[in-house]
Amino acid sequence: MEEQFINAFKEALEIEDKEISLNDQFREYDEWDSLGQLSLIAMLDENYSVVIENNDFEKIVTVGDLLNEINKRAK
Repeated sequence: MEEQFINAFKEALEIEDKEISLNDQFREYDEWDSLGQLSLIAMLDENYSVVIENNDFEKIVTVGDLLNEINKRAK
């Protein structure tokens, strides 16, 4: 699931030639902006049927945190 998630994450943010680590703080990516955030939230809903409210989303720091939140909510 980790590799599938990272690929979907990269697609949502339109990241092409960059390695993504679970420890990365995704808000530091050059590709991160408000449209990227909306795209990522839409991908989470579409791919994982997970909806993360904005105030909860702001608490998520790393790519791994986001994956953990998906796993927690998808159960």
